[in-house]
Amino acid sequence: RVLRAVDRAIPLVLVSGNHDIGNTPTAETVEEFCRTWGDDYFSFWVGGVLFLVLNSQFYENPSKCPSLKQAQDQWLDEQLSIARQRHCQHAIVFQHIPLFLESIDEDDDYYFNLSKSTRKKLADKFIHAGVRVVFSGHYHRNAGGTYQNLDMVVSSAIGCQLGRDPHGLRVVVVTAEKI
Repeated sequence: RVLRAVDRAIPLVLVSGNHDIGNTPTAETVEEFCRTWGDDYFSFWVGGVLFLVLNSQFYENPSKCPSLKQAQDQWLDEQLSIARQRHCQHAIVFQHIPLFLESIDEDDDYYFNLSKSTRKKLADKFIHAGVRVVFSGHYHRNAGGTYQNLDMVVSSAIGCQLGRDPHGLRVVVVTAEKI
């Protein structure tokens, strides 16, 4: 109902999260998301910029659908290889759960960030492929930090706020030189 009011000229990119497919996703919850909203992970190009949309629930707890995580991992490695080969203008990742909230070395939060081993492995893959920014939500507050040359940007929620950050949207400007 709400999305029908969005101008159709504005492309929507929907990123699956725990409220869509569960904290521990299953093949059924992922299939339902895909049937309703579209793929749970995918890539697209705009003006020389590669955008990767990931299902980060697979990095949180894939125990009920390990083959789906494995398929995404294989796909991600292929996409990152393309990013390296094409020397794209920029590469940007969207995922629901942040790699980290402030620092790559922060403690595991169990819920609001990915585990240290997972976040480090993903961040290093991203950096090696030239990914400059990871955008996420999930925390219901604004947060973020930088690891080497990778920015982690965590945007607050439009609905349920857990902190003092206002409701709203984050406007990101992408130029040839920077994000």
